[in-house]
Amino acid sequence: MADILQQPEQGATRAEAVLKQLQTAIVQGELAPGSKLIEAELARRFGTSRGPLREAIRDLQARRLVRTTPNAGARVASLSAQELAALYETREALEGMAARLAATRMSVEQIDELETLLEQHAVRIRSDQGVGYYQEEGDYDFHFRIVHGADNPVLANVLLDDLYQLMRMYRYRFSVGSGRADRALEEHFRILEAIKDRDGELAELLMRRHIGAAGSRLKNETTQDTQNTPITKE
Repeated sequence: MADILQQPEQGATRAEAVLKQLQTAIVQGELAPGSKLIEAELARRFGTSRGPLREAIRDLQARRLVRTTPNAGARVASLSAQELAALYETREALEGMAARLAATRMSVEQIDELETLLEQHAVRIRSDQGVGYYQEEGDYDFHFRIVHGADNPVLANVLLDDLYQLMRMYRYRFSVGSGRADRALEEHFRILEAIKDRDGELAELLMRRHIGAAGSRLKNETTQDTQNTPITKE
């Protein structure tokens, strides 16, 4: 099969290009959760005027990656430990359901394409020396394809529209670290095998374990980060 990892888009407007660059910087942690978005600095960084940049920030606010506070400006979204727990509880339940449905509803062609995608993810992880497991959005994302394969518009609305970019940001944050990318990829392959066997019950169980374990570790890290942050007086 042909390489299905994402290729650069052709004909994108300047605003769309800035949106893509800024979103990637946030998802990959180059702009850390809670950091202030300073327009002048970002305009220089991305080689753009403030018009396309402001449009990109508005779009990212709609995608929940940016939060704007009156008189304080825009910052990268940052979830508390409680908010993070709620996000992963939702993911665990709904993506588990999606995996169960996908096991009976995905076509053979869709399953073959998913396997090809994971093989290409493995190549990328090796080339990055296992530093992290970054997945482009949409069809280049294992979780996206599972939800799409479930063929349930209600699930898709919640997981692929409302919460999608925020979930991508925290998924990547969890993947960075010794052995984590390889472990996540191995778990993806196990879920794929259950789907190939049309075993919806096992696919759901494996997906729930996969997301639940990630959520627990990320929650612990977030709690530790909060505890280790020095208290300053203004």
